[in-house]
Formats: sequence, structure tokens, C-alpha cells
Amino acid sequence: MNDAIIQINSPLLTIERLSIAYEPGKYAVQDVNAGIKKNSITAIMGPSGCGKSTLLRAINRMHELYPNTEVVGKIFLDNENIFEISAIELRRKIGMVFQRPNPFPTMSIYDNVIAGYKLNGKKLKRSVKDEIVEKSLKEVALWEEVKDALFKRGTFLSGGQQQRLCVARALAYKPEIILMDEPTSALDPIATTKIEDLLVELKKDYTIILVTHNMSQAARISDYSMFMYLGELIEYGKTKNIFSNPVDKRTEAYLTGKFG
Repeated sequence: MNDAIIQINSPLLTIERLSIAYEPGKYAVQDVNAGIKKNSITAIMGPSGCGKSTLLRAINRMHELYPNTEVVGKIFLDNENIFEISAIELRRKIGMVFQRPNPFPTMSIYDNVIAGYKLNGKKLKRSVKDEIVEKSLKEVALWEEVKDALFKRGTFLSGGQQQRLCVARALAYKPEIILMDEPTSALDPIATTKIEDLLVELKKDYTIILVTHNMSQAARISDYSMFMYLGELIEYGKTKNIFSNPVDKRTEAYLTGKFG
């Protein structure tokens, strides 16, 4: 076992020997092994093209949207192999927030929050929907800002508010894990700080896995960090240890700006 890879006791999510290729023989992710701790923020770092987003998307099988994708290995959530359950059920348990805020442009704020239920044909009483919308918007500290405009389109909000709305949309379906692919890269510093504060608050109830190019962001808010390079997981451990005393020379080179 690689000494630069930490072992997590009783992980919520376990990745075993995962390799992913978008074309034969060219692996975007190679032989990754890792356990993700419940109620933590785990950051995935590394230079462009190193496999960060591919690894993240594999955790709720978004990589399957690309044709001819080859997958080797297993991922377990609560000891259940995610490749053996339906993608719809999996994405209820593992939500996703993307790089750019993407509220559904024709939907109101209210309908954006409960979109997951509508898209999956789940009918709810109006009182239940009202409760989900209010609770989800309160969780992302957006309720007070939008409670009088719930039936306006979500696109009228600022970029930071739109991203919090997208987080609320993910939370509304009550996932165990939230995946985030550079969720603040399109935001200004004030909106970024609000999202970071939100994630630290949310980890009390959720497990968060975050791809970020922003090393200072990883250092500020994550409990654990992964460093990927050329598709391989080079180092994985407690964030404070990786930043203060990286085991692998490649990790040190990346963190000190020598490449990436």
C-alpha cells in the first residue's frame, strides 16, 4: 500500500482499484484506492487533465454519459456497489453541483429546488413541497433573501445566489454525499467566501467531495485532501499534514508552484 495514502476507518464511500478510460488504453483515472470519511470535506487537487473531475463524476456515474467509457474497479456506498444499483437511485444518494451555477432557466426558484422530484416523477402534496423548499433554502442561507420571490425565475439571482440555489436543489433530494466540481471558480471573492462558509456548515449533515484548483481553498475548508497527477492518486491524507509535510515529492512540487 502506498504510504502516501491514508486509511479511513469505517468509510462512508470506498473506491477500490478504479480505472476509467474514455478511449481504449488511455486512462483518465488509473488504479485509484481511497476511503471517504462521513461528515467531512475532502478536496481533490491536481493540475489540469489529471483526472480530478473524472474521478468525481464516477462517484455518481456521471462518466457514463460519455459513450464507450471503460470502467474497471468498484465503488461502495454504505457497503453497496454503486455499479449494481440504478443510476437514478444512486443520484438520489449522491448529489452534484457543477462549476458554473446552472439553475433551470425556465423554472422558478421554487420549482428549481424540487426539480429532482419532478424529473423523477415523484408526486408530492403541496404542503410537503413547501416544507422541502423552505428547509432546503434555509440550509443554504438563501431563504430570507428569496422567500418573497419564490416564483420568479432563478436566473434573476446573482451568481453566488444561483450557486446556493443549485446546492439547495441538490440537498432537497436528501443525499448522503454532495459532489462539487470547482463550485466557486465562476464566483467573486465575496460569493466564494459565502459558499465556503456554507460547506463547512453543511458537513455536519452531509459528506462533501470537492474538486478545486484553488489550493488555498482546500487548505481553508477541507479536512482531507487528495493530490492527483496523470490519472493516479499520488497522495491522500489530512489536509493539514499534506500542506505542512507532504510525503511525495510530486505533491510538494505542486503545492509550492513548481508545476500545475
